[in-house]
Formats: sequence, C-alpha cells, structure tokens
Amino acid sequence: MFELHPKLFVDTVPVAEWPLSCVLLMNERSYPWLILVPRRAGISEIGELEAADRAVLIEEIARLSDVVRARLSPDRINVAALGNVVPQLHVHVIARFKTDPAWPRPVWGAQPVVPFSDGELDRHAEEWSSLLR
Repeated sequence: MFELHPKLFVDTVPVAEWPLSCVLLMNERSYPWLILVPRRAGISEIGELEAADRAVLIEEIARLSDVVRARLSPDRINVAALGNVVPQLHVHVIARFKTDPAWPRPVWGAQPVVPFSDGELDRHAEEWSSLLR
C-alpha cells in the first residue's frame, strides 16, 4: 500500500494527482520546486518501476517541466531523482534562474531552507494546483 514518506509529508503540500504520481510543492520559497512521487509502494529507483510506469513517469516529468517552463521562463529546469535522504522514489523538478541563491550549483545545501509563510504557501499551492489539473 502506497504511503508518502514522512519527510515529504512534512516538507511539501500536495497540488495535483496525476495518473501515476502525486505532484507536491516543496515548502521552499527560494526556488520554484515541485516533486513527482509515483504512487507505488516499496519503490526507490526509477529502474524498479514496471516498464509502463517508467514511460508514464517520463511523460509526467516532461508535462511538469513544460508547465514550469511556460509559467516561469526559467534559465534551466533541474530534474533529479536522488533518494539519499528520502528513499521513496520521487523526482524533483526545480526551476532555476541565474539570479537564484545557489546558481549555478545544485540547490541542496546551498543555503538553509526558507519556507513560505502560511499565506504564501496556500497561494502558491492553489496557483500550481490550477495549472496542473
């Protein structure tokens, strides 16, 4: 049975449910940061997904990247499935700008996390939710 990893539950808010994945918004105001989590129990690596699910995941990554690009016009979109801290398979899709605090380095560990205020988080979650339906 699929359950969202506790760290993802604490650090994100859900914004959409797609055919394979939950789409989550990271509570981090420094970077537009979304996460896809395939609803498959016990999976930690992309290669562990069945072939059909892998194909769907790639299409969901492309779809999310397209929406992020259309909405924000970033200089780059970073896509990563690390799993070093959270072993549950999840894919980060992060809009990057030459003006962001970590550019050109990876966002992880570049600075302390800067969470949204409650009102900001709700507003961003609603905006992404409407874009991702």
